[in-house]
Amino acid sequence: MHLKYQPPGAKQRAHEAQRTRGAALSAAGMKLTDLKTGARARVVSVVPAEGAAPQELERRLAELGFLPGEAVRVVARGLLSREPLAVRVGTGTFALRLFEAACIRVCPEQTPAA
Repeated sequence: MHLKYQPPGAKQRAHEAQRTRGAALSAAGMKLTDLKTGARARVVSVVPAEGAAPQELERRLAELGFLPGEAVRVVARGLLSREPLAVRVGTGTFALRLFEAACIRVCPEQTPAA
């Protein structure tokens, strides 16, 4: 049996880092299309979907303001909760098709309890 010395608090820091890393991975995987109407989130990344012109779509979304760290909110959805999605980013509101919104990965923000 081999015991390895760990300084005080090392186990707790390792556990906290693993939990934070797991939360970041799950949050990074959430698509903008999965966000509920009215919910606020932050852009994590823009990852073009298969079949889309990667650089064109990524550049277009960046020009609209979908950059990492930017606050976003789904304002409304089209007929039968389909497309287009009305999305507020910064001070602008844009209509996105579902395949465009699916390229945007977001991390939901916690709303304070009233």
